[in-house]
Amino acid sequence: MSLMSFGDKSLDLSLPHVMGILNITPDSFSDGGAFNSLEAALRQSELMIQEGASIIDVGGESTRPGAKAVSTQQEMDRVLPIVEAIKKRFDIIVSVDTSTPDVIRSASAVGMGLINDVRALEREGALQASAETDLPICLMHMKGVPETMQEQPDYASVVDDVVGYLMSRVAACELAGIDRSRLILDPGIGFGKTLSHNLSLLNHTDAFRSLGFEVLMGLSRKTMIGDVLGNPVEERLFGTMGANASAYLKGARIFRVHDVRPHVEMLALMSRIEGAV
Repeated sequence: MSLMSFGDKSLDLSLPHVMGILNITPDSFSDGGAFNSLEAALRQSELMIQEGASIIDVGGESTRPGAKAVSTQQEMDRVLPIVEAIKKRFDIIVSVDTSTPDVIRSASAVGMGLINDVRALEREGALQASAETDLPICLMHMKGVPETMQEQPDYASVVDDVVGYLMSRVAACELAGIDRSRLILDPGIGFGKTLSHNLSLLNHTDAFRSLGFEVLMGLSRKTMIGDVLGNPVEERLFGTMGANASAYLKGARIFRVHDVRPHVEMLALMSRIEGAV
């Protein structure tokens, strides 16, 4: 058993876990605007919990390619009431997809259990705010910024470069007083990467697990899957499941997805097979 504490709950990360995506933004690439109201967000959270999600990931700032930044106040107005309402209604871990120090502090106060930062705590003040919470943090790699990250991204060696970046952020966390036992790594599929880069990172998921950290994979319905299969966003479930199955076999244990039940069932069976004697 490999227990990690997420605020008031713990997860055994020797087993796979599904993180259900709850975007409360008007412009997310797959479900923008679908869950903006409190009522709709709670309905969707309840559905994902019933389907077996271990974590609900609340996001108030779209980070899709070309996305524009939102103000701190906008993000707080979107995120905090949803986090507080979910925690009051359901016995579930709530993560917040944020890079903003004020959101990190305020969301922690209303029940957030995981800081999920696509900027790996690079925004000014984010390291200190996260250190104060004593919560686990997912550090993700992104090349550039959402507005321009897909404009000809280039790497000397994508796996080595991403590993090097993430380990530099681990070192920054440790200097800020954040113990490495609180850290989870995400290679950042689709964030400043070409199709070739994404496939290489997926094929080398074990390179991130071998660093001694749990690995989170967030590739649900992404362009990579459409590029390989020729499918539009709404027809990428099977491709997403194939990519996540590959990542599971190479050590990933947390899977951020839109489609919870198919992944819960797939991963439960894969885990059971893997544990058979």
